[in-house]
Amino acid sequence: MLEQAKSAESPQRSHHKFGDWVMHAPQAFRALVRADEIWLAVLSAVVGVLAGCGVAVIDLTTNIMHAKLFALPIGQGLSESEAIAPLRAFLVPVLGGAVLGVSLWVLTKLRPRPLVDPVEANALYGGRVSLTDSVIVAAQTAWSNGVGASVGMEAGFAQIGAGIASRLGRSFRLRRNDLRVLVGAGTAAAIGGAFNAPLCGAFYGIELIIGVYSITTLPFVVIAALAGTLTTQILLGGTPPLNVTLPLSVPSTAYPLVLLLGIFSGLAGIVIMRGVTAIESGFRRSGIPIWARPVLGGAVVGLLGCITPKAMSSGHSALHSDIGISFPFFILLMFFVLKAVASAFSIGAGFRGGLFFASLFLGALFGKLFAGLLLLLPGADMMPVGFYAVVGMSALATAIVGGPMTMTFLALESTQNFEVTMAVLAASIVSAITVRRLFGYSFATWRFHLRGETIRSAADIGWINSLTVGRMMRPVQALVQQDMALEAFRRDYPLGATHRVVVTDADNRYVGIAYPAEAFGLDTQAGEVKNILHLGEHFLLPGMTVKEAIAAFETAEADSLAVLDDAATRQVVGLLTEQYALRRYNEQLDRRRRELSGEI
Repeated sequence: MLEQAKSAESPQRSHHKFGDWVMHAPQAFRALVRADEIWLAVLSAVVGVLAGCGVAVIDLTTNIMHAKLFALPIGQGLSESEAIAPLRAFLVPVLGGAVLGVSLWVLTKLRPRPLVDPVEANALYGGRVSLTDSVIVAAQTAWSNGVGASVGMEAGFAQIGAGIASRLGRSFRLRRNDLRVLVGAGTAAAIGGAFNAPLCGAFYGIELIIGVYSITTLPFVVIAALAGTLTTQILLGGTPPLNVTLPLSVPSTAYPLVLLLGIFSGLAGIVIMRGVTAIESGFRRSGIPIWARPVLGGAVVGLLGCITPKAMSSGHSALHSDIGISFPFFILLMFFVLKAVASAFSIGAGFRGGLFFASLFLGALFGKLFAGLLLLLPGADMMPVGFYAVVGMSALATAIVGGPMTMTFLALESTQNFEVTMAVLAASIVSAITVRRLFGYSFATWRFHLRGETIRSAADIGWINSLTVGRMMRPVQALVQQDMALEAFRRDYPLGATHRVVVTDADNRYVGIAYPAEAFGLDTQAGEVKNILHLGEHFLLPGMTVKEAIAAFETAEADSLAVLDDAATRQVVGLLTEQYALRRYNEQLDRRRRELSGEI
C-alpha cells in the first residue's frame, strides 16, 4: 500500500521539481497583481495576446507543412481536397510517423515522466504547467497534424496557452486559485482564437480547464478569450462562419427529433472513445516498440487517405467546405466510418492531438446521416439537412469532449443563428447526460482513468492529495507491548486517562489497539494485553490521502487508527483520529468553496 501511495505522489513531486525555477517579476509588480484584481485582468489580457500568437504560429506551421508535403495550392486545406496523389497520401503519414516515433522514444529516455496537460495540471497541481512540456506538446501536435494524422489541433493550442499562462502566473507568484484561473484563461484565449469564437473559448476554459463556473473567475477568462481572438484575427484573418443553409425558426415539433439526435450522438461518442482506447491498449499489449507504433498508425491513415483526404488531418477545413453540401447517404456513411477509424488509429498509435476538431466534423456527418434516415420515415417533419448537421456537430463534440455550453456557443458564433442554437443546447445537454449516465467520462478524463488517476474534471482535487495522513497524524502518547500483564495495564492506564493504547510485539511491530475500558470490564485479573487486541489488520500509511483515510475508518468501523511506516515493517509512527481527519477535510472543503465564491 505504501508503494502505491508513493507511486501516486511521484508524478506530482517530479512535476513540482522540474521547471519550477522561473524569472520572477519585480516585487512591486507582483504585489500589484496579488493585491488588485484589475492588474490580474491586465495579466489575463497579456496571456490572451501571447496565446493568440502561439495559435497563429502553430496554425501557419501546419498549413505550410500541408502545402509542401501534399503539394496543395496555397489556402487549400488538406481534408477539403478532392484527392491527393496516392504515393504522397501514404508515404507522408508513414514517414512522419517514423520521425514522431523516434522522437517519442528519445523523449521517454530523456524525460520518462508523462507530460502534464492543462486539465491534469488544474486538477492536481494547482495550475503548474511546464512551459517546456507545453512547447513539446505543441510541436508534436503540429507535426502530427502536418503529416496528415487525423488528430485535432486543440491539444497543441490549449497546451501552449496554458503553458504561457502558468509561466507568467508563477513569475508573479500568484495564489493557487488565481494561477488555476489564469491557466483556464490561457486555454480560453487559444481555443477562442482557433475558432474565432471568444464565447466558445471562454466556456472551454471554464467548463473543461477550471472545472467550475464562478462569477469571480468569468471576467479574467473572457478578457483573455477576447484578447486571443482579436490577436488571431489580426494575424490570420479569423475563421469565417459556417456556410450552411439554416431555418429562420425551429418549431416545437422538431425538438423530439433533436433530443433523439442528442441521445444517438452520446452513444456514438461512447463508441468512438471506446474504440480509441481499445486500439491504444492493443498497441501496448502487442509488444510493438513505441517508435514503430506511429509508423503503423500512419500507414492506416495513409491507406484511408488514398480513398479520401477527408480521413486525414483534423477535418476542420472539410467541415467548413462540406457542411452545406448534400452527399448520398452511403457516401456520408463512408466518410464517417473512415474518419472515425483514422482518428482512432492516429491517437491510439501515438500521434499527438485530440478529438475536438475531429469530433466536430464527425458530428456534422452524423447529423446528416440522421437526416438521411429520417427521409425513410413517412410523414417525418423534416428540417433542412444543414440544421441536423449543426446540431449533430455540437452534440457529438459534447459527448466526446464535454462542455455543452462550450459547444452551444461555438454553434452560435459559427452560425449566428439563435433559433438553431436553442436546439443545439437541447441536444448537447441530452448528449452530455447520456454519456454521463452510461459512460461517466469525457475523452480526456477517460484516459486519466485508464492511467489510474481519479479525475472526473479539472476541479481542484490536488489539495486532497497533499492533505495526507503523514501531515495530519499525531505522536502516539500511549504505547505498550502485547505481553504486558493486564494488572499492570490497568495500573498504568486507569479509566479516564486515555481511550486507546497502541500495542506492539517484542520487535516493536504493530499488532493492534487495546482499550482500557475493556480491560477494566473483564472479570479476571490475569491475562495479557494481547487478549484484548483490536484492529490488528487495520492501519494507515503516511502517504494515504485524507479521503483514503476516511474510507479506512469506515471500513474498520473505528474512531482512531495507528499510522505505520510500511505494511511490511509495521513500525508505528503516529496515530490519527477520524474526528480530526474529518475536521481537516471539511475545513479544506469550506476554504475551496469560499475561494470559488470570491469570499477569499
